Formats: sequence, structure tokens, C-alpha cells
Amino acid sequence: MPYVTVKMLEGRSEDQKKALVEKVTRSVSETTGAAEDKIVVFIEEMTKGHYAVGGKRLSDQ
Repeated sequence: MPYVTVKMLEGRSEDQKKALVEKVTRSVSETTGAAEDKIVVFIEEMTKGHYAVGGKRLSDQ
């Protein structure tokens, strides 16, 4: 049973997240041969205050 975690900044719509999950599931199934009903996709959303690049939080920019 494949498990996929997608980490991204918050702000995407429910429709965007739904499409992401559907396409990731389809792609993993096509690539691994796993049945789509056995593929688990986790979406972890982060706030800009919990993400930094080059020592600076995105919320501070």
C-alpha cells in the first residue's frame, strides 16, 4: 500500500487539493501497479510562518 505525503504552503482551494489527490493517486497507480483504492495521499499544509528559505520565514517577507 503506497503512502504519499505532499507538503505545501496553505492557500490552495478544495478543488485544487481534490485534483491534486486524484492525479497523484492515478500517477502512483500507473507507475507502481498498485490499485488506486490502496493508495493513501496525505496533504500537509504549512503556514508561511512555519516555512523558511535562506534563514527567513516567508511570513516575514
